[in-house]
Order: sequence, then C-alpha cells, then structure tokens
Amino acid sequence: MPSLFEPIKLGAALCPNRVVMAPLTRGRATREHVPTELMGTYYSQRAGAGLITTEGTGISRQGLGWPYAPGIWSTEQVAAWMPVVQAVHDAGGRIFCQLWHMGRLVHPSFLDGAAPVSSSATTAPYKAHTYDGRQPYTEAHALTVEEIAEVVDDYARAAAHATAAGFDGVQIHGANGYLVDQFLRDGTNHRDDDYGGPIENRIRFLGEVTRAVAGMVGPERTAVRLSPNGDSQGANDSDPHSLFPAAAAMLSDIGIAFLELREPPQDGTFGKAEVDPVAPAIRKAFAGPLVLNSDYDLERAKAALEAEEADAISFGRPFISNPDLPTRLSAKAELTPDQSALWYSQGPEGYIDYPELAA
Repeated sequence: MPSLFEPIKLGAALCPNRVVMAPLTRGRATREHVPTELMGTYYSQRAGAGLITTEGTGISRQGLGWPYAPGIWSTEQVAAWMPVVQAVHDAGGRIFCQLWHMGRLVHPSFLDGAAPVSSSATTAPYKAHTYDGRQPYTEAHALTVEEIAEVVDDYARAAAHATAAGFDGVQIHGANGYLVDQFLRDGTNHRDDDYGGPIENRIRFLGEVTRAVAGMVGPERTAVRLSPNGDSQGANDSDPHSLFPAAAAMLSDIGIAFLELREPPQDGTFGKAEVDPVAPAIRKAFAGPLVLNSDYDLERAKAALEAEEADAISFGRPFISNPDLPTRLSAKAELTPDQSALWYSQGPEGYIDYPELAA
C-alpha cells in the first residue's frame, strides 16, 4: 500500500509525494485579473507539494467574477503567469492551472452590467463578492447551443494559454456550484435539449469541455475537479450516487491525468456531507489516479491511502499557513493555524509571511 510520502505519476506529472496542494482562491492578482510577482513567491514557497493546483483562474472575462482573481485569457495575463510558473519550477515544483468559469456566480458588475450565464435561467442564493462589497446575485442567461460551443472554445484556448505560460498541465474546475457543476446537477440544469434531462445529457458539457482541453494539451496534462456530495452554492442534485459515477466513467474513457473530489465529511469544518459518500462508487468507475480532498489531516490521509480509497490527498487550508506542509506532515510537526481574515486581503500579510519549520 502506498505511503503519503511516496512518489506518484499523475498523468505527465512525476510527483515526489502524494500531498497535493488544492486550489485556493487568494485574491492577489490585479483588478484587471493579471498575476503579480507576489504570487510567484507564494507558489514557489509551496513547491514541496507533490503537485500544486493554482487558485481558480478565469478562462474568459465572462467567466470570472471574483475580485482580484487571476485570469488566463489575455496575452498580458499569460506573460504575467510565466515568471510565477518559472519560480515554482526553479524551486523544484510542479504546477497545474485550474481553469475556472463561474457561470451564474458572476455578478453583473464584472460584466459591464450584462447578465451572467448558466445552463438555465436560475439565480444563485446568498450574495456575490464584488469590488463594492457583497451584492445579490441576478438571474442567469441560459446559454444557447451556439453559445455553449463558444464557451467550450474558451476552455480550449485557456488550456493552450496555460501551456504557453509553462504550466505542467491544467485542471478543469467542475466543482463547487460553478458553471460545469451547474450543467451537471438537476437542481440547476432545467434544460430540455441535449444538455439537460437525463444524466447522459447533463454530463455532456463536462465531456465536451474535457475533450476540447485534452485535445489541446493532451489527456495526460488534463485533470478535473468535482464535488459530488450535497449542496454547493445553491447547486444540488437529486441523485448524486448515479450522476457522479457516470461522469467519472466518461472521464475515465477520456484518459485524464487524475480526478480530484472535494467531498466533505458529515462533521466537516467547511461544508458538511448531506448524503452518504459518493467517492467509493466513483473509485470503481474511474480507472485513473483519484485524489480526495476536504478536512484531511495526517491520520485520515494515511488511512485513506492504506484502504486504497485514493491514490493521493489534496490539502487546501493547511497549505495557506504551512508552506512546507509535506515536511511538517512527515515530521508529525504541529501545524500553524491560518488567519481567515487575510485569505483575500491582497497584500503579503497572511500570504507569504508564514514561516517554514525550523531546522
């Protein structure tokens, strides 16, 4: 049985350990969504991860609605990502770019007043983060079939831009109630065409996006993240135990590098499970490496690998305040707590100033 600290091959990425850095929105790009030098320091500090997955990175202006989050649709953004990626490589790390379209969770203030888009004309609950504070979401425009094809092209173009920036691969963000998830779940997908209704239709958009991205960068450099259990920002499904294994089987046929699942436990600290875990059924349906995420500590991670429930574990919040997390876990050292008030605060404090373990 594998150890958390043994190497693993995730597609084309040869990883020295199985401690993956999960995507974490941190809000340190510019207002125009251009990566900054500070981000190069942050990611290179965490190069000891088996693999780094970047924060969600917008594939288009239409798809990005988070203040100071980075994008990868313009030549300026690609050029700014290059030194960030190079800093990680110089520190001996590997890094995938997470490709993000937020769908109905984009507030119109990011779109010059235009409506956000989604699978159907629905409105997300709660309020959006904007440059002017929290504001209510608005009803989304249901994408036409022609517009869906344009979004698929945006994903492929973003993947090509990530390759040009030097990334080792990309991860399609299909989780947490964002656009791909809005197509997957029957609570948000009310379509009556080839993209709605039965499960084989609702997974169609994910399949088209994944094939387009894999066709651009190679399936061995393409990963997907899903969140199969319960409500996520108002997106939910009546039968996740049927939906997500079907999606996983399709992704297995495409031959992606790995599949990551964010599935919180019933006693989770950042989201709680509403139904029995779906991951075991997904494990049977997906032939490639499976990475599990959400509320893992060292002992739970070790147990998951020993039980062959997963091939690697991704850690999110622990990486915020423990840049050398694999070293700390290996040494069974105490972890530094993070400061949640500084998660999205733009400056270096609470971002690049967490210390490494003393020698």
